Amino acid sequence: MIMEKGNRPIPNRLNMHRRLMRYSRIQVVQLLDLQNTSILCQWEKGRKLPSAINLIKLSIIYRTYPNELYPQHFNEQMLVLRQKERDLFKV
Repeated sequence: MIMEKGNRPIPNRLNMHRRLMRYSRIQVVQLLDLQNTSILCQWEKGRKLPSAINLIKLSIIYRTYPNELYPQHFNEQMLVLRQKERDLFKV
C-alpha cells in the first residue's frame, strides 16, 4: 500500500472532481475499463496511487490536469526535483 509519510492517506481531489462531473463510481470504473469500484475507492481514499495511464485517463474524464487531482503531491515532488536540479547543476 502506498501511503504518505506516517501512513497518512495521499491527499487528492479525485472524489471532488468525480462529484463535480456528477459521475458515479460505477460510471468512472466503466470508462476506465476496470473490474469493480474497489481500486477507485482506494485511489479516492488515498490508499493507493493510480498508474500513470490511469491518472491521465482520470484527468481526461474529469476534464482537468493531473496536478489538479494531486496538487499537494505534485507540489512536494516539484520542490524535491527543483532542489535536486540546483544541487546537481548548480543552478
